[in-house]
Amino acid sequence: MSTLVFPEGYTSTLSRRDTQRAIKFIKDTFQKKLSAALNLDRVTAPLMVMQGSGINDDLNGVERKVHFTMKEVGGTAEVVQSLAKWKRMALYRYGYEPGEGIYTDMNAIRRDDDCDNLHSLFVDQWDWEKVITREDRNIEYLKDTVRRIVSALAETDRAVTEAYPELGADVCEDVYFVTSQELEDRYPDKTPKERENIVTKEHRTVFLMQIGGALKSGRPHDGRAPDYDDWSLNGDILVWNKILGCAEEISSMGIRVDAESMKKQLEIAGVPERAELPFHQGVLTGRLPLSIGGGLGQSRICMLLLDKAHIGEVQVAIWPEEMREECKKHGIRML
Repeated sequence: MSTLVFPEGYTSTLSRRDTQRAIKFIKDTFQKKLSAALNLDRVTAPLMVMQGSGINDDLNGVERKVHFTMKEVGGTAEVVQSLAKWKRMALYRYGYEPGEGIYTDMNAIRRDDDCDNLHSLFVDQWDWEKVITREDRNIEYLKDTVRRIVSALAETDRAVTEAYPELGADVCEDVYFVTSQELEDRYPDKTPKERENIVTKEHRTVFLMQIGGALKSGRPHDGRAPDYDDWSLNGDILVWNKILGCAEEISSMGIRVDAESMKKQLEIAGVPERAELPFHQGVLTGRLPLSIGGGLGQSRICMLLLDKAHIGEVQVAIWPEEMREECKKHGIRML
């Protein structure tokens, strides 16, 4: 409960019923703009994958996956934590070419996530992935993709404001690009989250680059699995949440590992044995296409554009009863 933020005098602008309608409006609008901006097809996505396949996202490597045995199939299945690896395999199976891609309506369970204003055990994302060429594996291509995503978000924000004039997140389209090392150099005495808040408050929309590897301090800015993003070509999209007064991460994304960067990062992470898993072999042998991809938080985008103070106001999930009671006292009406 100590991590909860209760904005002074907060009341939801929309009723629960109008909130549900507005959520649908945002989701319908944004996914169309995203698919047009990046040339993506919508595809269906799995809720579960086989344990031991190497397909599930390991996140920071310490989160426990929800798993269960199956009567008919045999073996053990895991509920996905994200689809970072599955999407790249799908691009190969479906025959996508450079410049083409897919997006999915991804639902996941992360049992070890915090429960606070921005975090839930239930995760809903637009997970997307796009085939690129070897020449596209550079910072400028990454930045251009980020700008396209932010433009789609800003266009959605304007559409929401037109439909609901009482709202207005006012998303800034002018993206400020900065690396995690540059932030550490500027604010060596601050925590990573404090650095994010400082830079995002000043610039409103930030793409924080190069997350996963150790900085000069010997510590990474944040954890990132070693086998999907190239740590030198990735980042997080951060926007300023005016209701909570903090940086809100709406996307983790990046140009994906090739054979060279995967080998290097598996060694750094101390898990070279993963190289024998089917997905990893697909990357190391060049069978899987080079790609760029990421996830965009559906509930986080909705709470941002609808001026909400808690993610539980835009998604149905499980919360500690004490949290529900405290939120109710402070005008936060959970779904």
